[in-house]
Amino acid sequence: MQYNIIGEPLPVVVCDLEAGESMITERGSMCWMSPNMKMETTSNGGIGKAFGRMFSGEAMFQNRYTAMNGKGMIAFASSFPGSIRCYDITNENPLIVQKRGFLASESTVELSMHFRKNLGAGLFGGEGFIMQKLSGHGKAFIEIDGHAVEYELREGQSIVIDTGYLAAMSASCKMDIQSIKGAKNVLFGGEGFFNTVVTGPGRVVLQTMPVFAVAGAIRPFMPSGN
Repeated sequence: MQYNIIGEPLPVVVCDLEAGESMITERGSMCWMSPNMKMETTSNGGIGKAFGRMFSGEAMFQNRYTAMNGKGMIAFASSFPGSIRCYDITNENPLIVQKRGFLASESTVELSMHFRKNLGAGLFGGEGFIMQKLSGHGKAFIEIDGHAVEYELREGQSIVIDTGYLAAMSASCKMDIQSIKGAKNVLFGGEGFFNTVVTGPGRVVLQTMPVFAVAGAIRPFMPSGN
């Protein structure tokens, strides 16, 4: 499978498949394809994994697209202005992704739930208790809100992240929360009560324009109902 990501800040990834190659995606992500691409809606692992995907913010069922009788082409578009990034997934290097971050992947990549072991980090860290885990083997495409900024953390090295700006991280990273100290800072600083702390080793992918931040910025300019 070959691919080309074009069109930021409204990106699309165009994938060229060999005969018999397949890709999976969530409902509504496909935007155009060649006529020989066969679509099949599947639970992709059984009803248990389907429910797991639902709780992690994705649809229960996935669409599998397969190139039939020769090479095929298919394109997947981002649902929000930002970036699309491709990551090589292996069993030794799974990736943890924010809810609704998964766009598409080769059919050999498995999407499942990832529970945060630290309940506090799940409740107050800004990403929810349940995230997504990409494992298996193959290329996966992730939606990033805004521009993607990546850091490679060493063992024990940490980064403090404002709520909602964490897009993805290596499964080897650990996540916790850190309360903002000082009543004046909490009340007037505009940064909320908690920050997310991610500790290496592993990769951390940050996003510069979370959906909630955009919604908050435009809310004062929206007309109020009478």
